[in-house]
Amino acid sequence: MTIIDQTDAVPAPRDGEDTGPLLDVRDLHVEFHTREGVVRAVNGVNYSVNSGETLAVLGESGSGKSVTAQAIMGILDMPPASIPQGEIRFHGRDMLAMSEEERRKIRGARIAMIFQDALSSLNPVLSVGFQLGEMFRVHQGMSRKDAKAKAVELMDRVKIPAAAARVNDYPHQFSGGMRQRIMIAMALALEPDLIIADEPTTALDVTVQAQVMDLLAELQREYRMGLILITHDLGVVADVADKIAVMYAGRIVETAPVHELYKRPAHPYTRGLLDSIPRLDQKGQELYAIRGLPPNLLKVPRGCAFNPRCDRAQDVCRTDVPPLVQVTEQDGTALPGRASACHFWKETIHG
Repeated sequence: MTIIDQTDAVPAPRDGEDTGPLLDVRDLHVEFHTREGVVRAVNGVNYSVNSGETLAVLGESGSGKSVTAQAIMGILDMPPASIPQGEIRFHGRDMLAMSEEERRKIRGARIAMIFQDALSSLNPVLSVGFQLGEMFRVHQGMSRKDAKAKAVELMDRVKIPAAAARVNDYPHQFSGGMRQRIMIAMALALEPDLIIADEPTTALDVTVQAQVMDLLAELQREYRMGLILITHDLGVVADVADKIAVMYAGRIVETAPVHELYKRPAHPYTRGLLDSIPRLDQKGQELYAIRGLPPNLLKVPRGCAFNPRCDRAQDVCRTDVPPLVQVTEQDGTALPGRASACHFWKETIHG
């Protein structure tokens, strides 16, 4: 049995940058200290992203996806949050060891984030052009006139019609899809190396979801950015992601290249997520749902956190936490990029 730490991928070196993944998260723990007790929202997460690569982080609400992203961005409220353990290496440097001033220079300029609720994220009393231009005024010292011109250019780049005429409009004057495009434009403003997109298609209809995802993929190819796509919807990432990390109760329970995961999941939770996707050939049938609810992080079940909801659970699942291990073929051949935290991953993938 090979236990995976997920820190092996090494991309081509960048000029002036350290050799290694663009972003490398190692054994990250995030806790929230509350009156009821300590909430371990992220519990030993490891993942890496290379330039030009898309990592999709999947899981239900409360699995730790967004908290991990906020820890990377350095926007957790501390306290009540704390990071007792782990490293977040960006171009080889641990951001957790940096001063706040150093992290501020990276935030927005080198790592940008697209938040899930564009209407709440945009200031309702400032025009979108002013908010887009602020990136250039603050980080590059541009004049208001030049910053406004850059804002129009960005709005054109993310395919907002009549950008020059709409640059002085306010967020409420745009549709949900157009507001999300403005959020993408803000993230792209300073041409960052990495973008974290947190549920970027939430509350959008299916057609607009597809347009937003296509736009993200197109811009990523153009700028060779790394992209972390956080979502609970497996259907959204099928044509965009290169690899997937599935999270449950603060831990990564499976990793795989995207098409391998869809074809042969190696964890019962992943299989449950896949079975929950509506299919055209099931018209008139009852939709599948994983029974039960995600655990209260103050009272995570002993052993595997998924065991109360798992049809395969046995006694060992209720006592021992399964490590994230290398997934292999039946003959023992290692499957590149594949790992599962399940005592019965062999039965799940091969059974």
